[in-house]
Amino acid sequence: MTDLTGKFFWYELMTSDPQAALAFYGDVVGWTSQPFGGERTDDPYHVVSGSAGAVGGVMAIPAEARDCGMTPWWGGYIGSADVDADAARLRAAGGTVKRPPEDIPGVGRFAVMSDPGGAIFMLLKGSSPDGMESAPPMAPGHVGWHELYAGDYDKDLAFYTGQFGWTQGDAMDMGPMGSYRLVSQTGGSDFQDMTGGIMPVLKDMPVPVWLFYFTVGNIDAAVERVKAGGGVVLNGPQEVPGGAWIIQATDPQGAMFALVGGKEEAR
Repeated sequence: MTDLTGKFFWYELMTSDPQAALAFYGDVVGWTSQPFGGERTDDPYHVVSGSAGAVGGVMAIPAEARDCGMTPWWGGYIGSADVDADAARLRAAGGTVKRPPEDIPGVGRFAVMSDPGGAIFMLLKGSSPDGMESAPPMAPGHVGWHELYAGDYDKDLAFYTGQFGWTQGDAMDMGPMGSYRLVSQTGGSDFQDMTGGIMPVLKDMPVPVWLFYFTVGNIDAAVERVKAGGGVVLNGPQEVPGGAWIIQATDPQGAMFALVGGKEEAR
């Protein structure tokens, strides 16, 4: 099994309407879904899967979080060999523990963290000795790119590379928007090894955030599915280095997400 320590490997949507979100992403991205453990309750956790297996989950925003003002959003889990030790180490390096380590019965141990600039991510160690295999690069329905809109560009870049062992690739000058630094969670240094990028948070974004790019085939067809399903395209399609095309969008409930794809594929 793939060693997922220090890598994003699970993605979770907390939303105001799980059933509507499942229908939207099922059409736009092509996911299948089922309640976790096969249990059909009034408020289940739905596991969503792409072409190479499970990608993440969709759940309703917990009542206590909703009462505190949480709105629909996508979060990412980074693999941890020891959640308690990692939470303490990351706090000492400038991160913040938003929710102390605790167990999820039948799933594992997790903690909610933020980086020095304020972007949220989670740590997770699964309770099962069986790990997950990473999806092949650009597998349909899986995350093909990870992008941080950093609240503190320099500190956040040093945080992720120093604490998780990510490597840096080239930096691209984006003029007034600052520098876009390619990063690799797998330790490679060539362009094909890059798995994401870090850039300063945009002025019109309310908070620093991680944005996840789900892989589709034809980006133009995907744009039409987003619009038909009630989503809003914020930017794109835009061609990026390597020949891929991207969009950023919000789903009908308001959660921000992104897509990456091509121009010739059927889906």
